[in-house]
Amino acid sequence: MVSKKDYNLSSTSSRLRRAPVEHIAKLARLSLSKKELGKLQKDLSSILDYIEKLKKVDIKKAKVYSHQWLGENIMRDDQESKKLKMENKKLLELAPKIKDGYLKVKSIIKPATGGRR
Repeated sequence: MVSKKDYNLSSTSSRLRRAPVEHIAKLARLSLSKKELGKLQKDLSSILDYIEKLKKVDIKKAKVYSHQWLGENIMRDDQESKKLKMENKKLLELAPKIKDGYLKVKSIIKPATGGRR
């Protein structure tokens, strides 16, 4: 976990120390060169700096939204069409076996026998 002690606070921007970056890379199972570790260190520092900036933003006057899209549901209700009902009826008439209004087909999954194989 990255803590405040992992930052070098000598300049205006915070700089993440190398050890936590190497730890994060190890956790992510990344094999990085020194150059790549340096870039990752810079990128993660930038992300953490940006988060610190966001923490300073005054949001007291901001409107609260539960979702960014405030539209209404424009989907229609499901309705059974007469055409579909007729097609289903024809299909069931052609089927060799029917059970409870559905096509009955041969099972392709074998039931469990209780033990592992």
